[in-house]
Order: sequence, then structure tokens, then C-alpha cells
Amino acid sequence: MTDSWVNSAEILGSDLPLELSGTGNRRALLMDALREAVRSGRLAPGTRLPPYRSLAADLGLARNTVADAYAELVAEGWLAARQGSGTRVAERAAPVTPVHRPRTPERVARPVHDLVQGQPDPSVFPRTAWLASARRALAAAPDDAFGPGDPHGRPELRRALAGYLARVRGVRASPERIVLCSGAAHGLRLLAEVVGGPWAAEAYGLPFHRELLASHGVGTRPLGVDADGARVDGLTRHDRAVLLTPAHQFPTGGPLHPARRAAVVDWARAAGGLVVEDDYDGEFRYDRQPVGAVQGLDPEHVVLVGSVSKSLSPALRIGWMVLPQRLVAPVVAAKGEREQFSSATEQLTLADFIESGAYDRQVRRMRQRHRRRRDQLVDALHARAPHVRVTGIAAGLHAVVELPPGTERSAVRAAAWQGLAVEGLGDYLHPGAEHASRGPRASRTHRAGAAGDADAVRAAGPADASLVPHRDGLVVGYATPAESAYPEALDALCRSLPPAGPPSATAAPAPPPPPAAP
Repeated sequence: MTDSWVNSAEILGSDLPLELSGTGNRRALLMDALREAVRSGRLAPGTRLPPYRSLAADLGLARNTVADAYAELVAEGWLAARQGSGTRVAERAAPVTPVHRPRTPERVARPVHDLVQGQPDPSVFPRTAWLASARRALAAAPDDAFGPGDPHGRPELRRALAGYLARVRGVRASPERIVLCSGAAHGLRLLAEVVGGPWAAEAYGLPFHRELLASHGVGTRPLGVDADGARVDGLTRHDRAVLLTPAHQFPTGGPLHPARRAAVVDWARAAGGLVVEDDYDGEFRYDRQPVGAVQGLDPEHVVLVGSVSKSLSPALRIGWMVLPQRLVAPVVAAKGEREQFSSATEQLTLADFIESGAYDRQVRRMRQRHRRRRDQLVDALHARAPHVRVTGIAAGLHAVVELPPGTERSAVRAAAWQGLAVEGLGDYLHPGAEHASRGPRASRTHRAGAAGDADAVRAAGPADASLVPHRDGLVVGYATPAESAYPEALDALCRSLPPAGPPSATAAPAPPPPPAAP
């Protein structure tokens, strides 16, 4: 309803001091009034609210309107309810600002629990083994290692990587085809400069990568994503390159189907295009041996981009590109005459770390740890929220928790009130996919950088018509917390999830237990 509605009197009999005034939806006005009462302190934490039937009668509202308002505020974390004890103001003085990779200089409140994807637990970095490798590498380093760096990268590390990637990922490359960089983002910058655009990219992926390409004048066009990975049948001869995560689609979690792996290579050969394979967590498959890299199918049309950010630490600014022969010289020229980005001593240390077997041992250790973390997540959700499920293969450092339709935004807000940093699946959706699908998120923007993405989409061309409908979900980074903090983070996650169904019109809402103060 949109008629003007004013009720400025305190509610007699319930002692609930609310002022309701304005024009618009009555449920929204009631929710705004309750939020303001909590913010201002007029409703203190622990205050019991009147039954929704009584409040509805006092305000002259429908019972469903008040019940729905209570349920939504419980989901957001403003209120808490338990069966038999009524609805109360949540025991929290102020909300914790959710972390969504801030695009502005302002600092956000530090969360109590962190399930944002993107990094391993820093406490498990193998300091002793890394120090031993550093000592050996420095003792054996030739004199030229301490002079101006070669933009190809240290030959010791390129040789070590060539052997490791061939053995573990099925990569076909000599050390001469490997160019070192400071990480996957640096590799993409160089490729954007050398290859040009437009590119195709998976409809779900890192906004940072799309923004990085756009900043170098390369527009991206979204390809549909389903359980078999990217819909590569949407590629055209106009695409100069396609950015894929074949081993474990980021973030939805499916691998690229074998038929699609062959199809994307066929496209590259026929169209003269380039497949850019982001192998960001290719080693971390928990239910079987990892699938080999697409690069092994055609080294002349596929670039493999990797780094140690997930296997060791993002603090080590070391990545690599395994390039087609024709791209080695242009990429090195784009990088510059001297190595400016990766420390030669760290390159030498990583080379020893790989050749000594320490890297294999660390990957095995992390694989076991991450598998255990993922199993804990699945078990906790099965016990406390059986109406949601973890989707995608058992791999990587994150999982997607699929939510009932229309609940993602309220779940992220509720998590923030629990002191939990976690991101919604919609944060990773390509803006072109939003506009093309005309789904429930098509009219809104999740991130401050999306406007630039939209400009790049228009430059790249229309979106693939095979885009799948949006899914509501949370992207849960289970590798991030320390071991001691993980159980509490899972508990906060479970408390943040929406209930199994809509609240009844005749019964008080029965959401998860009230949030515990951090």
C-alpha cells in the first residue's frame, strides 16, 4: 500500500515507544521504526517485545504484516526469538559492518569471525621448512642472482616449476615458456596488454579480475555457468580470449566437463583465440586426484596462470604463466627490461622448496586440513540447517552454501550482526549477466566497481543467452580461520542462516537462537 499512514501515539498497554509515520509500505515503516528504536537505545538489548498479535491490534495492522516484520528483523539480527520465550531485542549494542572487499579508503569494523574466501590460514605457513630452503638457496646462489633481475624470472625456479607442473598438473612446457610474475593479477595485466580484447569470462568470477582487465581497456562478456562449468558454446570468433577456472569453477565449484575442455580448445584453434586458464587451486581436490590442466591439450593456444597464494601465502608475491611460444617475447617485453616485481631470493627459495619435496608435503598437509574443514562445514549444516546445502565438488578453499530464493541479502546482514564476515554469491556475478537475465538481482548492484564493469560489458558485446538463473547463496571460505576459531565461526554461520520456511500467519516466528555477543 502507498497511502499516507500516521500513528504517532505510544502504544498503550504494551509500553512499546514507537513512532510510525510516513508514506509507503506499512511493513517497511514498522521495520524502520523498530530499527530506529533499537539504534537510539529506546529498546535496550534483551527487551521483550509484545506478541505480534497484540502489536498488530494496537497499530491497526494485519497480523501477517507484524509477523513478517518480526521475522525479517530476526533474520537481520536486530531481534531474537525462541519458541516459548517470545521475541526480544538481540543482545548486541551495535551492528558489525559486513566485509565486502571495500572499494573505498574508509576502514570497516573488524569482524569477530572471518569466513571470507581468498586465503589460507596464515598461521600454517611452513616457517621452519621455508627458512631451511632459504638458507640452502642463498648459500648456493650464483653471483648474478644479486644483480639486475631477468624479466623471465630466475632459471632455477622456472626449471623447478616445469618439472612440478608436468608431474602434478599434466602441463606440457619447457622452462623457456614459463615467465614469472607477482601473482595471477599481474599475469592478467600482462596478457591484457599483449593480447587485447574483448575477452569472454565466466558469469561468476572475481570482480577484481574483470575490473583489472577493464582498466587495461579489455572488456569482458559473460559466459553462462552450470554444473558442468562454463558454457563455452557461447564463444564467438570476435572473442580474443576466454578466462576460465576449469579445475574448480570459481566460485560456484563445478569442474569444466571433458567435452567442454575439448570444445574450448577447438574454438581457440578455429578462431585463433586464447584460453587463459586460471589454475588458482588446482592441487586441492579432496575426493579424487586433481584433473590435469587444459593447457596439456594444446600448449600453443592455452596460457596456464598460477601462483602460491593459496598453497603457501599471498604474502609471497610469486606467480607464473606457462605461455604459447609466440607470446613469450611479447609478454617479457611488456614486463620490462628488468625484474621489478618478484624478489630473486624468494624465487630461489621457492625453487629449493619445490625440489626438496617440501612443497609437496605442504600441499598434502593443506589438502588434509581443508578437506577436514569442508567436512566440518557440511556436518554442521546437516545438523543445524538441513534445508540448505553445500554445492560444487569437494575441492578448493571455499564452498557455496545454497540458500532459499530471496534470502541471500538478509543472510549476509544477519551474519554481520553475528560478527561474521562472509560474502554472498551475488557479489561475484558479472554485471552483464545481471542485465541479461532480468532476474531478481538485475536491477541492483552489489559492488562499487560494478559500474566500470558494466561499461566494459557494453564494449565487449552482448551477454551469452545461455546464462542460468541466479542462485542465492553464501561463499564460505573455510580455510581462513585459525583452527581454534573455526568452530565458533561455523556456529555464527548457522545462526545467520534463514529458517526453513516462511513464518506462519498464526504463530510467532521461530528463527535460529539469538546471537551471542562477540
